[in-house]
Amino acid sequence: MTISPLAPKDFPDMPNVPGIRIATAHSGMRYENRDDLCLITMEDETRVAGVFTKSLCASAPVDWCKENLQYGYGRALICNSGNANAFTGAKGEQIANESAKAIASILSIPKDHIYLASTGVIGEVFEPIELTKHFDQMSESLEASGSASWKQAAEAITTTDTFPKGSTAKIKGTDAVVVGIAKGSGMIAPDMATMLAFIFTDINISQDNLQKVVQEATNDSFNSITVDSDTSTSDSVLVFATGKSQYDWDENSEAFEAAVQLVFKDLAHQIVKDGEGATKFVEIEVTGADTDQAAKKIAMSIANSPLVKTAIAAEDANWGRIVMAIGKSGEKANRDLLRIWIGSELVAKNGQQNPSYSEKKATQHLRKDNIKIRADIGVGNCQATVWTCDLTERYIEINAGYRS
Repeated sequence: MTISPLAPKDFPDMPNVPGIRIATAHSGMRYENRDDLCLITMEDETRVAGVFTKSLCASAPVDWCKENLQYGYGRALICNSGNANAFTGAKGEQIANESAKAIASILSIPKDHIYLASTGVIGEVFEPIELTKHFDQMSESLEASGSASWKQAAEAITTTDTFPKGSTAKIKGTDAVVVGIAKGSGMIAPDMATMLAFIFTDINISQDNLQKVVQEATNDSFNSITVDSDTSTSDSVLVFATGKSQYDWDENSEAFEAAVQLVFKDLAHQIVKDGEGATKFVEIEVTGADTDQAAKKIAMSIANSPLVKTAIAAEDANWGRIVMAIGKSGEKANRDLLRIWIGSELVAKNGQQNPSYSEKKATQHLRKDNIKIRADIGVGNCQATVWTCDLTERYIEINAGYRS
């Protein structure tokens, strides 16, 4: 496997989160010579919050997690990669139920405090024992969270990813931490993507407050990225707060929110940088829109345009494609006040090409790994920023051969 040219140099040094233990195993359902099953356990009284795909064909694990959120506590998370357990009918529900039942029995914890996640091929059924037969051994090999075990967990949940994704931040003014792992490479679009993200903290916080923080951070991170405009059946962001530190959310709310946002955004950016076949990381900022929602819709119209993305891959400053993508968004835009930048180069203004525009300078910017496109719509004061990648022939190769 060729690692993305945009990948971080190293997996981050991830600290222990008190109350968290990790184990991984090789199920062999799809992948050879690598772990593809992950168990993470949390001590009693751990709070949980989550945000999930809006797909109307959500997977059985997503339905399971949504149902269990009402109880407010999380004691175990089990994730398998290679098979999404999505569009698998009654069998999918059976797999979810028997997986949770097995973990509950082995760990002596309530079944409704167990969370499930699956990622991989859609529509292929399997027998629950393909997962459950590994649970005893995994429970015996659980170890405290730390750099090595976090990396093992991050690797075990991947599918077409070319590198494991992790991020961590200290909560300013405290010794408490926020730690997260994620997977995602293709089928990435808002609400959310074929992505999983599992975040852990030792701060003491109520479920209601945790859910509010998670929802807001998701909107500005995982719901602001796209690789290929496709939303998956399995998307899940789950956040677990063990409460094992001496610090309370009430006294550290701003610092906690800042740490969560940092980790969420870092993981979201890593997902885009691992976009299937990606060679460019692209930030798209839209200002001057009528509403924030309109700004985001316009930004996503640019980010999802195959013509824009292929031009970026070719390092071709074909800015007319950006105009096209703005126009097709369906949102208000003033053609004669519209301004477009590629990097710092003002490309278009007053309804036409900027007389002093230098295509050479725009092209020089497109030759970089990190690209910025900005558009001012000229109708208001609202804005949004989203992130995407270029579209290359490699994307087709990966997805044409995914099941072969």
